[in-house]
Amino acid sequence: MKQKFFKLFKTKKPIIAMVHFPALPGSPLYDEKKGPDFILNSIDSDLKNLQNAGVDAVMFGNENDRPYELNVNKASLSTMAFMIGRVKDKLKIPFGVNVLWDPISTIALAASTNAHFVREIFSGTYASDMGIWSPDAGKAMRYRNSLGRKDLQMYYNISAEFAYSLDRRTIAERAESTVFSSIPDAVLVSGQITGQSAKIDEIEEVSKKIPNVPVLANTGVNLDNVEDILKVTDGVIIGSSLKYKSNTWNNVDPKRAKSFMTKVRAIRKNG
Repeated sequence: MKQKFFKLFKTKKPIIAMVHFPALPGSPLYDEKKGPDFILNSIDSDLKNLQNAGVDAVMFGNENDRPYELNVNKASLSTMAFMIGRVKDKLKIPFGVNVLWDPISTIALAASTNAHFVREIFSGTYASDMGIWSPDAGKAMRYRNSLGRKDLQMYYNISAEFAYSLDRRTIAERAESTVFSSIPDAVLVSGQITGQSAKIDEIEEVSKKIPNVPVLANTGVNLDNVEDILKVTDGVIIGSSLKYKSNTWNNVDPKRAKSFMTKVRAIRKNG
């Protein structure tokens, strides 16, 4: 399974960087005065700066569509598809999508844009800020296959942000069970909210429990902790710490992004 993962990114320890959409039509924080052009200019700028920095992949996500939904507004979803289509000819690296927090919409977006991978909460049951959260991994994977996208890699976030797992097994035990029952292409370990790191000892326990499946740190990776995190993972997903002032809602800071990737390249070379 790891061979398939690394073949996509053409490197070990890939860095997947977030392109966060500003609030989209249909969400409470959408700015009607700035309109769709503002959204397009924002993601175009972030994509340019991340690719110039040398990240290995990007992932488009609707991070600012707060409060989040478990059944996403169709206007938000269609806007994401349209905007990705507008910048797709500029993509030089693999890309993925994540529609918070709706597995079916995420897969639909991936199919319509020909994305390479998706990230979502596909399994488990949670008490969350959005209410009881109980996704259906079997339904999501069957939907993927029905759209002719068996090649679409599915990355399972098994420690949901903004939520408390009702499954009292350890996270490593849940990871092992998820791999057996749900066939993820990678397993992601997160902190409590966006920008907060997962505990390194928990990530390491998961990696040891499922040695044949890629394990990625999903939140809270930064310049100071990336070396330690890459020692116990197969890669990272990073967003907030590459933004101006490390603020999730700001655009990507090209200097921060370049500094981060310079350190990653040094870690890879010495590793």
